[in-house]
Amino acid sequence: MKISALIDKTPLKKFRKKKSVVAVIPLHGVIASGGGKLRGEQLNLTGLAEIIHDAFETKNLVAIALAVNSPGGSPVQSSLIAARIRQLADEKEIPVYAFAEDVMASGGYWLGLCADEIYADANSVVGSIGVISAGFGFTGLMEKVGVDRRMYSAGENKAKLDPFSPEKDSDVEWLKKLQTEIHENFKAYVKDRRGDRLKKRKDKELFSGDVWTGTKAVELGLIDGLSDMRSFMRRKYGEKVQFELLEGRKSWIQRTLGLGAQSVTSQAIGDMISSVKNEAHWNRFGF
Repeated sequence: MKISALIDKTPLKKFRKKKSVVAVIPLHGVIASGGGKLRGEQLNLTGLAEIIHDAFETKNLVAIALAVNSPGGSPVQSSLIAARIRQLADEKEIPVYAFAEDVMASGGYWLGLCADEIYADANSVVGSIGVISAGFGFTGLMEKVGVDRRMYSAGENKAKLDPFSPEKDSDVEWLKKLQTEIHENFKAYVKDRRGDRLKKRKDKELFSGDVWTGTKAVELGLIDGLSDMRSFMRRKYGEKVQFELLEGRKSWIQRTLGLGAQSVTSQAIGDMISSVKNEAHWNRFGF
């Protein structure tokens, strides 16, 4: 009799069973371009690339879980992050599941679409399949305080949508055309990833930019069900399934020396600006 057969019949067999590990990638915050490891509450491929790579290299990995809590942001970064996760999932044949927390909207929903299945709480806000641009116009204020705007450019379209100049109909028309193209790309990705799971409804309803609760999102086919991550994974992989949270790793210099005074000042200013932008994204959904 082979030794392996003997081991199978002894108590030692239980020690041969591998544990099941789910790698959790937190996708919390506004999606925006930039460098660094998840600076503040901003998500971008530069900050997430290492985390995503490490998640798929986790020992005894059985699945990837995306904990999504994002009101959206950059469509480019949303696409890049989703594509990177999908590429590794296909290469390594590892299933990916997305779980919406408070908000999985706009670019946040784009991130969720890269998963094989999407789940949410009954009260999660899901959807916002649309494109939005926002800014400010300062022409009235400049006139009031007596500021004269001087701008010089080479190229007739170089100064489009300048916030210190009167708005032009041609600039608005150009922006709307750009938004429409991005919206079409978003809609195509939704249809590609959700396929027949989308309920037979008019595109006008699904892609209006509206949002729904998790319960309604299930009815529309935008997500697969209502569940929290821990309960779902335990049902699927057993009560003893383990979770490994993936977070960015600081360099030795960052851990040991921290930031200099000048860097701290620069970061404080940048963080203040980012904070205002982030609040605008969250406030659209009442958070």
